[in-house]
Amino acid sequence: MPINSFLYPAKHVPVAHEVANSCRFDDGSSDSMTRDNGTPTNQKKCSISLWFKRTEPGLNKYLIVGFDDESNRTLLQFSSDQLLFQNQTGGSNNTIIKSNAVFRDPSTWYHFCVIVDTTQGTDTNRVKMYVNGSQVTSLASSTYPSQDTVMELTDAANSILINQKGDNSDYNSGYYSEVVVLDGTAASIGDFGEFDEDSPTIWKPKDVSGLTFGTNGFYLDFKDSSALGNDANGGTDFTVSNLTAIDQTTDTCTNNFCTVNSLDNYHQQATLSEGNTKITFKGPSSYYAYSTGTFGVASGKWYWETKATSAGNHNVYGISGRYVIAYNKGLGVNTDEYGYYNYNGNYTNASSDGSYAENSFSGGNVTWTTNDIIGIALDLDSGTNTVKFYKNNALIGTVNIIAPSSGFYYPAWNQFDNQAEVAQPNFGNPSYSLSSAQSDANGYGSFEFAPPLGYYALCSKNLAEYG
Repeated sequence: MPINSFLYPAKHVPVAHEVANSCRFDDGSSDSMTRDNGTPTNQKKCSISLWFKRTEPGLNKYLIVGFDDESNRTLLQFSSDQLLFQNQTGGSNNTIIKSNAVFRDPSTWYHFCVIVDTTQGTDTNRVKMYVNGSQVTSLASSTYPSQDTVMELTDAANSILINQKGDNSDYNSGYYSEVVVLDGTAASIGDFGEFDEDSPTIWKPKDVSGLTFGTNGFYLDFKDSSALGNDANGGTDFTVSNLTAIDQTTDTCTNNFCTVNSLDNYHQQATLSEGNTKITFKGPSSYYAYSTGTFGVASGKWYWETKATSAGNHNVYGISGRYVIAYNKGLGVNTDEYGYYNYNGNYTNASSDGSYAENSFSGGNVTWTTNDIIGIALDLDSGTNTVKFYKNNALIGTVNIIAPSSGFYYPAWNQFDNQAEVAQPNFGNPSYSLSSAQSDANGYGSFEFAPPLGYYALCSKNLAEYG
């Protein structure tokens, strides 16, 4: 089910430490980073902290790994959507901490933190796992290390791996931000974040640059798009595999952007990639493939674009006022669905639910095809709610819209032919190059064309002000 825009972290709360950038990783491209360790500071103490936004739930995927071989390694990973921390030495698992809770929401940024101090006398104090500032105490598995156990994470013989298992497999998909490892320091969770004074359930990042990192510690802030593996702490940089400047984004834990919702993708008939900013329709079996965005809105004025990277004959981009999880109809079968149809250039919207209808724009119909950029401007603030459709910055038509059945309107994409087509939505962090980057009036987002006056990118900072 889509996630409404008023749940954290779509909600924006001012923070003392604003995070400028993240890095977008994709498993289909085998995106990863690696770095060899030096002589460790202290293998009995370490800390791992990172912010992560998932795009591909339901799989066993790896976040940070200290790897020598399959018998000697430290793992922080998703295991069937549960968070798992594991240390293995000589083929023996001496540490296993696994959450009962699952973490699969593609609309949210999570803060994951593991703090290790095996010198502690009490076994449960030797490894502590935190999610969004709160310690994880409901565990599916718990094997605590013996006192003074050595962690493989920073061992001199090992490498630190970001986004892969260690044998060039099980790559993850999602956005990383503020990635930190401390070698020889068992930090406090308060070193990495804090709860908001006015909204005490909301966890916010803190500036980590002043922490003690140790020999093999590092800080990845992804601020240099030409060198995404730079260690901002000044240590050895990571070797980057398959990542380019386009993978640097402004979608972060302090300004969360809308993407395509992997949990509202009809029968998974479309493959999502590039941080859920690329939709690949699967072809012959994908009739009525239908996806929506992660943010639903009930007020405000919003703008986004979609590049028709490969368009067939029957593609519709628009908005939907309902969920599509078990929905095998086209966009425009219901009264609260509106789409711009490429085949004959009209708009789709039914006069009654269950009755697909195509309608002519008042100024005439204009078709669109491969490489065209379709802009959508949604106005829920002007009394008479409207959606405007653009083709390559030319306004094609304005349509009055009704109240949505779910209470929210979601960005939506639909294909109902049997071709392997590609659409690339852009909410401000495109996975394709722009000829001329344009932001909204607040300076957020990067679009091919300037958003119409008074319309804004779908991100948490704008939602806090206008949503």
